Amino acid sequence: MRNTLATQPIFELSRTGRRAAVFPASDVSERPLEALLGKGALTESLPELPEVTEPDVIRHFVNLSTLNMSVDTHFYPLGSCTMKYNPKRHERLARLEGVGDVHPYQCDEDAQGMLAMLFELQEMLAEIAGLPCVSLQPAAGAQGEFTALLVAAAYFRDRGEKRTRVIFPSSAHGTNPASAALAGFETVQMKPSKTGLVDLDELRSLVDGRTAVFMITNPNTLGLFERRIGEIAEVVHAAGGLVYIDGANMNAILGVTRPGDFGGDMMHYNVHKTFTGPHGAGGPGAGPIAVRDFLGDYLPGPIVSRKGSPPAAAGGTACFSLTTPSKSIGRMRSHFGNVGILLRGYFYLRTLGAEGIRSVTENAVLNANYLKAKLADVLPAPHGETCMHEFVGTAAAAKRRGVTAMDLAKRLLDYGFHAPTVYFPLDVPEAVMIEPTETESKETLDAFAETVARILNEPAELVKSAPRTTTVCRPDEVKAARQLVLRWTPNAVESVAGATADAGR
Repeated sequence: MRNTLATQPIFELSRTGRRAAVFPASDVSERPLEALLGKGALTESLPELPEVTEPDVIRHFVNLSTLNMSVDTHFYPLGSCTMKYNPKRHERLARLEGVGDVHPYQCDEDAQGMLAMLFELQEMLAEIAGLPCVSLQPAAGAQGEFTALLVAAAYFRDRGEKRTRVIFPSSAHGTNPASAALAGFETVQMKPSKTGLVDLDELRSLVDGRTAVFMITNPNTLGLFERRIGEIAEVVHAAGGLVYIDGANMNAILGVTRPGDFGGDMMHYNVHKTFTGPHGAGGPGAGPIAVRDFLGDYLPGPIVSRKGSPPAAAGGTACFSLTTPSKSIGRMRSHFGNVGILLRGYFYLRTLGAEGIRSVTENAVLNANYLKAKLADVLPAPHGETCMHEFVGTAAAAKRRGVTAMDLAKRLLDYGFHAPTVYFPLDVPEAVMIEPTETESKETLDAFAETVARILNEPAELVKSAPRTTTVCRPDEVKAARQLVLRWTPNAVESVAGATADAGR
């Protein structure tokens, strides 16, 4: 039975005069708000907020939460976007008094503890990347890409070089060409290769004096490590260009190899992926960038700098401060980054240490190869004998009997598994991209593999009508996006969103 408290907007529960809390009369003499704030700071009318009791609020949001899938409730074999468990230890630490209560407008002298942690995070990210200069400002991976490309543009402009092109493989994340275009570059996409790796001959034919940046994810979106990455970097560097490493797949190489060591000049991290910060339903995120020393002066500011050693702060002298690089491209967002997510990454790194970080990679790669082998008969991966942190299987055989990758993804929801990424990259027909991460047990992986095999042996008609246990079955996704259903009534979801008639609803 559907719970209408969860499926109707909270505004519909509102009744004039209802309150979740009643405050006692003030024992301080009242003063008009205009006198305190100024007339220009006041709105002419009160905000239209719901007026509800505490039980209404609690029941609404608790019931709403039961409709969600999350890493706390389900296995998320997403692929393309690392979704691993968010340790509750980090949540507790991020809420500590003196951490959660720091105001971004406090002066540097009064925020030394916070700045010390952020400085250490910069240093750790620089070490993991093998790139010495770090900015914590970007708010997510895509903004990190965009920021690094702006840094590259400023660098070439400062040198008087007119470089207009950004090259990327066909399997690149869609944000790569989007970021390049937004930064003012012409985008050049390479053709799919038979091996799933970069074709060096094609790259040599594309790179010339117009090349500003070659963007590459390593390991790539097929879960394969670009073994000739050193040669790739040499080709780009010989033409005067820069190599950008998309850090979305850093979970596969932490503590084992570093982008700066295999030729990368710039990269971004996804703290909300690699370092277990919550994704937060599309935000907030954190996408710090790391660059070579000759690009450091162009980083967005402020960054955290240190003068002297930390004991100086204990003696009453400010040790850490916010500074702006000399040729900075300017701010990318307010304050100095999404601190709530950055700190969770900091606590994660401090918890694990160097050996722990390497074990993350070893277990992530082990889990992915284990699951790849378990699914080889039903979702074979056409590229590579082994993979890194993820692999891309194909459901082409299932499609021949009428079951598509999308059908499989929908049916997995009925068994309590979040759907993997499907139809990306486009190089693989009926692609199913799976990333188990290091935080999942063998028992979970076995259950997932058995469920996939079971689904692919179910009658096609059953699979194509899934999911059957969710509030909405198979919406017409274009129509559903254009004609939103904000409250549940009998038949409303099916009729307006266009769910399929054979869903048994």
